[in-house]
Amino acid sequence: MEERTLVIIKPDGVERNLTGHLLKEFERNDLRISHLKTMQPEMALVRKHYAELADKPFFNDLLTYFTRGPVVVFLVDGRNAVKRVRELVGVTDPKAARLNTLRSLYGIDKSENTIHASDSFESAEREIKLWFKELFNN
Repeated sequence: MEERTLVIIKPDGVERNLTGHLLKEFERNDLRISHLKTMQPEMALVRKHYAELADKPFFNDLLTYFTRGPVVVFLVDGRNAVKRVRELVGVTDPKAARLNTLRSLYGIDKSENTIHASDSFESAEREIKLWFKELFNN
C-alpha cells in the first residue's frame, strides 16, 4: 500500500553533516522523498510533536536537544512506507537497534539518536500536519 510518513534528521545529525548520507539511504531503499525543508524548530512545535512524552522526566532535555539547532524535515513516500522507514531507522536506543539500521550506525545514545521517524500511520498523519502545515492551507 502506498503511504507517506515523516522523517526528521535531528540536530546532532545535521551538526555532524549526515544529511546527504541519510537521505541517500532512503532513496537507496526505493523510498521517495516528496517534500524537504531545513528549519530551526520552535519550542511550541516540538512540545506538540512530543506531547505524549510531557510527563516523562527527560521531556525538558528532549525539548532543549531538539531546538538547539536546525533540523531537516522530509516526507517519505512508498509502498508500506511507515513500516519500511521504521525498519531502516531502527529503535530509539542505538545500542539496542538492529545492526546496520541508521540509529545503530549514527546514533550517539538514546537521547541523541540522530533521526526521527513516525511510528505508525496515525502518528505520521498527525506529525505531517504539524511540520508541513503549508500542505494543508489550501
